[in-house]
This record gives sequence, structure tokens and C-alpha cells, in this order.
Amino acid sequence: MTHADSEEPGEEAPAATSSSGSVPLIQRAGAVLWPSFFAACVATMVFFAFVDPTELGTITFPQVEVSREWGYTLGFFMFWSCTFSSSLFTWILLRPRGEIDGVRGRRID
Repeated sequence: MTHADSEEPGEEAPAATSSSGSVPLIQRAGAVLWPSFFAACVATMVFFAFVDPTELGTITFPQVEVSREWGYTLGFFMFWSCTFSSSLFTWILLRPRGEIDGVRGRRID
């Protein structure tokens, strides 16, 4: 006899998967921030291996003097915001249906 067979008719079945409420917030944030940070680092290195930030600053904003360090910093945070958005969107799409609908542990008979 399985656990589902031994339940009383009025009892609800336990949730088959753990909800994100059981995963600590820091772990969920790290699952989005760390991959996006790593991807931004790689993208920054590859992009600036071919593009000089001072030349890019001269082309895009000729009236503003952009130092090399400031260009690298702006570029990194631009890449990080793009990769963070991508990681966040993936996390949103991978959430269980019960978490989205607000239905947890309900059985449909």
C-alpha cells in the first residue's frame, strides 16, 4: 500500500516538489547573480580585447572625456545588467506552476 492509498479522503497530498519558499533567498539570489556576473566578466574581456574604451568614448560621446578605467567600468556594468536580465528571466520561467498560480499541494480529483 502506498502513501497515497493510505490517505483519508479529506486530507491533502503533500507537495511533490519543494516550493521556492524552502530555498533560502540568498541561494535564489546567488543562482541569478553569480552566472550573470561570470558571463559579464567574460563578455567584458572579449569585447575590450577588440575595442579600446577611449576610442569608443570618443566615437559615442565626443564632448565627454572618458578614461580607460571608466570605459571598462561602464562596459562591465552594461554587460552585467544584460546578463542579469537574462538570468532573471530564465529563473522566472523555471519556477514551478504551483508557485506562479498560488496553488500549493492541492489535488485535483
